Amino acid sequence: MKKICLLLAFLSVCLGIQAKKYVLSSIDTKIKITVCTNNQLEATVSYNGVEYLRVPIIQLCTKTNVLGKNIKVVGASKKKMRKEIIPLYGINASIPESYNELQLDCKDNYSIVFRAYNEGIAWRFVTRKGKSLIVKDEKIDYQFKDNYTAYFHPLLSESDYRIQKVSDSGQKYNYSSMPVLVKTDDGVNILLHESGVMDYPCMSLKSDPSQPNTLTTDHARFPKVAEPGGYNNFNLVVKRTEDYIACTSGNRAFPWRIVAFAAKDKDILNNQLVYLLAPETRLADTQWIKPGKVAWDWWNGLNISGVDFRSGLNTATYKYYIDFAARNGIEYVNLDEGWGDQFDLLKVRDSINMQELADYAKSRGVGLFLWCVWHTLNRQMPQALAQFEKWGIAGLKVDFLDRDDQLVVDFEERLLKEAARHKLLVNFHGAYHPNGMERAYPNCINVEGVKGLEWDKIAGTDGATPQTAVTIPFIRMFAGPMDYTPGAMSNYNQAEWRIIKKRPMSQGTRCQQLAMYVVYYAPLQMLADSPTAYMKEPQFTKFLAGIPTVWDKTLPLDSKVGEYVNVARKKGSTWYVAGMTNWTPRNQYIRFDFLDKGREYVAEIVSDGINADKVGSDYVMGKRDVHAGDELNLRMMPGGGYTVRLTPKDEKHDIVVFGD
Repeated sequence: MKKICLLLAFLSVCLGIQAKKYVLSSIDTKIKITVCTNNQLEATVSYNGVEYLRVPIIQLCTKTNVLGKNIKVVGASKKKMRKEIIPLYGINASIPESYNELQLDCKDNYSIVFRAYNEGIAWRFVTRKGKSLIVKDEKIDYQFKDNYTAYFHPLLSESDYRIQKVSDSGQKYNYSSMPVLVKTDDGVNILLHESGVMDYPCMSLKSDPSQPNTLTTDHARFPKVAEPGGYNNFNLVVKRTEDYIACTSGNRAFPWRIVAFAAKDKDILNNQLVYLLAPETRLADTQWIKPGKVAWDWWNGLNISGVDFRSGLNTATYKYYIDFAARNGIEYVNLDEGWGDQFDLLKVRDSINMQELADYAKSRGVGLFLWCVWHTLNRQMPQALAQFEKWGIAGLKVDFLDRDDQLVVDFEERLLKEAARHKLLVNFHGAYHPNGMERAYPNCINVEGVKGLEWDKIAGTDGATPQTAVTIPFIRMFAGPMDYTPGAMSNYNQAEWRIIKKRPMSQGTRCQQLAMYVVYYAPLQMLADSPTAYMKEPQFTKFLAGIPTVWDKTLPLDSKVGEYVNVARKKGSTWYVAGMTNWTPRNQYIRFDFLDKGREYVAEIVSDGINADKVGSDYVMGKRDVHAGDELNLRMMPGGGYTVRLTPKDEKHDIVVFGD
């Protein structure tokens, strides 16, 4: 009865004498949005003929009026777009972009633009309001047809996903950062996110206790007073806020609000709607931007062995890391917390000669990344960036932002602009989830915003579980690149895993860690463990080091959110196929339909060993010839995985499994 009343209420408004109704469909006609204008702007969204979602409120509340309320449309226009996007790097070398667009020009100098893609729909406000505009709030209600299952992320950037019902407003906390995945009763996936967030706060969602089956939006207020606090005073904690969310230009386009659809779970893995809706690249020179891998010091506690010096925060240790990177074709080495004074980035620890290290790294063809606390970098940005460029630093890992208000969003964009002037890459940690910034500024080489491997050395009882590992590709990775920081070489089962902060271990098998290098999209992909650990297993390390970090083609395979994931990715003529499972063991059948017909390939297979459920580091490496259409049956142990490299046999290549 409640559903019928809601439908009748919507129809009564849309069929009113003064109301106007506009219908926009995707190119393939599977997605349709019906926009109704009367006293306020509202819409319904259908997928394959089913109206899964109603949006009864779409409003931008300024200091002087409410856009989307008492709406008067003075002009409406439609257009169709079909083109090919060529990203600087990504999961596909080219992205087809096809959409139908509706623009409603309204009295009071604003427009609302709607787009319908095959992947989903999106809308945004565009204002012509003069030099400045105070935005008090932006209100959107997502009212679903039923009380569907939702995947909430109840912390800003690093949390497990909480599976709940849309209407579960009593949960602690009634909050989710974006994206949010909603699963309908018939298995359709609906993803809510945003793109093009600049000079504006990020959006979050919560269950609305006053309306059934409804998620409603929230935004961080504009900070008025902020003070150092949190861990080691690395955070800048907001103490007081203004009564508005943004002070911005009055002539601008606001962020896109996205409702994406995927009939099958696997389809999410290749949905690039967030990237397509992001602003085009704003950097004139991008030739210097090089994705790659980075050897990381912090997770493994600088634990190296077999050397004649004391390992730690010193020049000799980092030269060891540089030598390891150079020998294995790893592009970068990261110097994390401890290289200098994090409240004065011009001061370097006495035991480290930064110029000597940078020169040595350059001579070995390796770049250096430096870890920084964000608010110190914000305060010292001109001097610090100039010094980093003088040393010859390649990039920055900027941490502890832990906010998503307008000031932090503005900081990210300002840093990316200035860093590009000094030819510096930026990897954001302790940060909000991506929302398109990496397209506008491709020197934004990666973003954390995920409960990654570090939680296996800092968490309580949960850590970074295989359950989370096979959930995040479908939700967090929909938003953009993801710095999970895989690569643990000490691997344990669920019963035996525990936290050892200085010598950490991962949950699940070695092969699951390896599979992450293919399954997780990370243009800057870290190797979390010690160089010594990798050097003890040269064949495994050679295979891992050879995996690309950016791709020419992505092909999702059989996958299910929170249970298992399988994906094939291509770079050049070589394919990589990888899969992961939660704590449930399973057999995975892979059919190589995507290989070139009539061509023979060498398949190098790294998979869980027969004892991997007891000893997580147990794996086997093998080789076989395969053709298009051949099948492979791979056994994944609890928390397990596999990786296969497929190289055309008629091309010169190096078989890792059997040496050179």
